[in-house]
Formats: sequence, C-alpha cells, structure tokens
Amino acid sequence: MSDFGAQCESVLAEAVALLGGSERCGQVEMARAVSQTFQEEGRLAVQAGTGTGKSLGYLVPALLHAVNNDARVVVSTATLALQHQIINKDAPIALQALRNVVGVSPRVEVLKGWQNYVCLHKLNGGYEGTGEDLFTAAENSAGVGNEIDSSDSGTKRPRAPRGYVAQTKRLYEWARETQTGDRDEAPSGISARAWRQVSLSSLECVGEKCPFRGECFQVHAREKATEAEVVVTNHAMLGLAAAGRPTPLPEFEALVVDEAHELAERVRSQATSELSGAMVASVGKVSGRLGLDCTERINDQALVIDLFLNGLEAKRYQSVPTEIQECQTLLIPALKQGLLELSSRSDEEGNSKEDAQVAVAKGALSGLLDTLEAMNPASVESGENVLWLSRGRGKEADQEPRLYVAPLNVADKLSARIWDETAVVVTSATLKLGGSFSPVLHTIGLDLGLPTTKTLDVGTPFSPEKQGILYLAKDLPAPGRGEHPEVFWERLVDLVQASRGGALGLFSSRKMAEMAGEVLRERTDFPILVQGEDSMASLVKEMREDAEACLMGTLSLWQGVDLPGDTCRLVIIDRVPFPVPSDPMVQARSEAAQLAGRNPFMEVSVTHAALLMAQGAGRLLRSHEDRGVVAVLDSRVAYKNYGKFLVASMPPLWPTTDADLILAALRRLAKSIFE
Repeated sequence: MSDFGAQCESVLAEAVALLGGSERCGQVEMARAVSQTFQEEGRLAVQAGTGTGKSLGYLVPALLHAVNNDARVVVSTATLALQHQIINKDAPIALQALRNVVGVSPRVEVLKGWQNYVCLHKLNGGYEGTGEDLFTAAENSAGVGNEIDSSDSGTKRPRAPRGYVAQTKRLYEWARETQTGDRDEAPSGISARAWRQVSLSSLECVGEKCPFRGECFQVHAREKATEAEVVVTNHAMLGLAAAGRPTPLPEFEALVVDEAHELAERVRSQATSELSGAMVASVGKVSGRLGLDCTERINDQALVIDLFLNGLEAKRYQSVPTEIQECQTLLIPALKQGLLELSSRSDEEGNSKEDAQVAVAKGALSGLLDTLEAMNPASVESGENVLWLSRGRGKEADQEPRLYVAPLNVADKLSARIWDETAVVVTSATLKLGGSFSPVLHTIGLDLGLPTTKTLDVGTPFSPEKQGILYLAKDLPAPGRGEHPEVFWERLVDLVQASRGGALGLFSSRKMAEMAGEVLRERTDFPILVQGEDSMASLVKEMREDAEACLMGTLSLWQGVDLPGDTCRLVIIDRVPFPVPSDPMVQARSEAAQLAGRNPFMEVSVTHAALLMAQGAGRLLRSHEDRGVVAVLDSRVAYKNYGKFLVASMPPLWPTTDADLILAALRRLAKSIFE
C-alpha cells in the first residue's frame, strides 16, 4: 500500500471514530480505490450501497489529495439534501480527522448558481422598474400560480401565490440582515416568484459597475471557491460546462460526482431551452424600455409565434416548422444588433439604474438568442437536438403552448468537456443496472475514450438477503392501461393489514396513488397519508412518528425519502415504472438506439424503470435493524425476460412469489413490533 493510501486509511479511521462508529469494509475499500484513481489520474465508478458512508469514502481521499498535491477537487451532487449533508456534517468530520492525524486543515467551500444569492444592488432599489416579465413563463412552468391576462400587453403573467405579499415582506427583512445572502438560509415557504424580488441571473448583473461590488454575496462565494481545496457544487454547474457555457467553477484537477445516476438527466435539463409568445413579448417589453431599434421586430414576431404555437399540435417535431424558421431569420439578426447597441451603451457613463436596465436587457436578448440558435434546423433534422411542443400535463395541461429543444445525447459532451482532462470518480447507491455498470456509464459517456473506467461495487454493510424479502406477485393479472383490477386492491389491503401499516406505496401515477389512499381508508383503520395532501416534509414526519401510518405517493417518493426503523416495513410498487412512450425524448432516444442496432426497449424503457425500481426498493433497508418486504404487484417482473434485469438492479433481497409466505412473514414482523 502506498504512503498516501495508508495515510488515507488512518484519517478515515479517525473520522469514523469521531462519529462514534466502527470501520466499514466497503468504506475503506472505496477510499483506497478513490485514492489510487486520484494518484493515477484515472477514472473510477463506485457503487456504494446504503449505509456504506460513501461521502467520507471520497471526501477523505479528496482532502488528502488536495493537500499533498496542491490540487483542487470538485465534488458535484444532484440534491440539495446531500449538499447540506456534505457541508454541515461530513466535511467538518473529515476536516477534524485530518487535523488530528496530519495536522492540516484545508478549506471546503460550497458553490451555487448566481440566483441562489441575494443581490444587494436589487435589494437597495438599483433594479427598480426593470420588471419580472421575462421570467413569468419559467415560473408558471414551475407552478408559481395560474395565468391571467395582463391588462394592456396581451401577454400573460402569473397570479401571485397565496401569501405572496407576506412572503416578500419576510424575505426583505431577512435579506437586510443576512451575512451570506444564501437562499438556503432564507425563511421557509418563500416561493420562486418572491425570491426573484431579491435575486437576479448572472446575465443581468452590472458587473464592475455595481455600487455594491465590494460587498456582493455572489462574488464572495466565487472568491471563496477559488481559495478552497475542495469545492462542493451541483450537477447543473457540470451541465453548463458540458454545454460549453461559461461557469463560475474554478480550475480543478480531480472530480467526484455523487448521485451519478442522475447526472445525464440533470445535464440535459440544464441544456433545455423553451420558446413561447409570452417569452418573446417579454423580451420586447424589456427592449422597448430602452428604445432599442429591434423592439418593433421582436414585438411583431411575438404575435406571430403566439398565434402559430396556439395552433400547433402538442408532439415531437423532427424538423423545425417553416413558420419558426421564418421567425428565426428575422429575429436572430435583430437580437444580435440589439446586443451590439447595448454593448455600446455599456461603455458609456450612466447612473446605476440605467446600468441595471441595460444589464437586464442584455440578459433578455441573450437568452432569446440562445434559444433560437438551439432550435437550429440542421441539428433538429439530424437528431442531435430534440424539438417538441407541450401544453403541460395533468392539472397544467391547458397552459400556454411552449416549444422546447434539448440535446438528445449528453454523453459525448460530458466525455469531451468534463472527463477528458481530469481524474474522475463517479459514485451512487445505484450505478449497476441489471448487474452491470454499462447502462449508466453509457448514458454519461464514461465508456468513451481513454483511460478505461474501472468499476467497483463495495456492497452494503447491511444483509439484504437476511433483512428483507422481495415478493413478486406472479399470480396477479398483468397491469393494463387503465385502473388496477379489484384483485390488485385486495392484495394491497391484505399486505397492509398483515404488516399493520408501516407501508410506503410507490405508484407510477398520481391517480393510482390517490385511489390507493381511498381504498385503504375505506378498508383499514390505519392512518393513511397521500402525497399532495400536505407538504412532503410534513407527510414524512407524520409517518416517522406513527408506526401504523402508511404513505401513498408517486415519483418524488421513489428516491430520497429516508424512513429507518419500524417506520417502513413494507414497500409496495404497483407496476414497472416504464417511461411514457409518447414522451418526445423517449421516442428520440429509442429511435437512435434502433438506428445504432441496439435494443431500444431495453436501453431506454427498461433501464429507466430499473433505475427507479432500484431506488424505490432501497427505501426499505436504511439501517442494520430494519426488516421488511418489498412487494412488486406487477406480475410481468416474475415471467417477462426483462424481469431478470429489473430484479438484478434491486438490492439482493430474498425472493419469493408465495403470497401466503409473505403475509405470514409480515404478521410475525408486526407482532414483534406491537406486542
């Protein structure tokens, strides 16, 4: 073992001791492999199951590598929860252990997007009169509120959410006292629209002309990152870098990507652009305030785009419609000319409010220009970019029509711009699907180029085959397109009755989750909670506090929900969560796989479902003491060929198709808890 490896193990042992725990074999094995990868400037993919302590497994070698090699390591996460855990729990422990063993204390800093911080210039009235119109479309799509017609513009803007005035008042009071300006430290219950009152994008910033530049929270956060040995950020930043856009990330020599199974979708989401009549009209309004020559053309095309999109069918388009191409031909030169005019104004002496108006206009015109250029006809026809029109889904199905464009493949972009020039470690509890790393590594481009990516599965400190049972309901009819049959609901009730509650229901649709809530309330006496009836935090808290409570929900419950102990002893999956076949991106990815001679169903639909089922089944065992059952009530998993792939993706629980055996096991478990 190298001196670096031995040093790493000593620091890791100290960190574990500080936590009052004992060493975990998987964590030590992971730390060794990460250390070696950093030294060799290689590539490594690590599957580290629940309970491994993977954050320390990569943080300790990352800190040591940074100190010993005068290097910087970036750690990227998908979720805010993990970012908080690293900064507030894991990093302080790792740093204390490093001080105790080696006597050094490197810096760890968090780096977030520009809009995550209060803008002092805006807070103090510097952006007064610039308006929010440009952002109404994005906020509506995020569920800010219902759209209503604006009085005179003909465009749409959101109705303020309930308590908006109170939210804004609380936010301003906090913003004038905060030392960090960080949104995560703001009062709870602040909507996206309220936050817009005190924040702005990097494109809207007046830069060096800002009278508050010396006190700027955003600038200070970036300065701290450039001085830190380890920088904790999120996948959106990697998405910007993969797209070739400027990012605030400082240069780094090594990269750790946690929750790597989510990277491809996060990067694709970051690269997705949208176009609507209201958005173009908003840009025209911003342009008009400054009297730009391009204003009339922008406003004319806003009406054209609005009328055209309203008459367009909601579906995927394999070529850019002629009407949109005509708008591009007129708008792109006008926007470029407008940006040149704004650049000349930026060079002139002006007051801070004029500078702010120019900065906002630059952001507006640049954003629209980027969107129009992303809808390049050649890239859409070649399949490089996917184009579709949407009017929303479910309760938002009647929203304003929007034309979206997104890259089909992010793997080559990640390979060319992220993986090529740095040591890389990617990790997750679910990196292996169907027993192989290949599906996930393929989607993020780590199977491309050199060096070859090494793989490691350090397992879990738990004993899934002894702690849990996987029940495949082979005797139930295969689910159809409509509602589940009565026999399905009878089996659901039998399972919940046998376990005396403590059930987490993971459903493939909100409608079925709500129906499950109705059925269980009618036929059992347990407290039944349903997603959407309260905030997720409140629902999870209520279930944690009542061992008989059951929680029924959909997508957001499949991952990230932590219910250890007796709280959750039965996880129910109603059906294989295949993606919607009509989804434009699913269609495009399936066609690309078909053209490449691969199996589109396995590569796209089954892989998608396997990842969710692995995450969902992982809700059962969260500690060494946990016991229970994962019940898959979709009989196809028991007899279809792809069922083996799905089962191999899930934790290795003891499998059975015997309903009587499962019911008896649940009754014994319930008896041990309640009697």
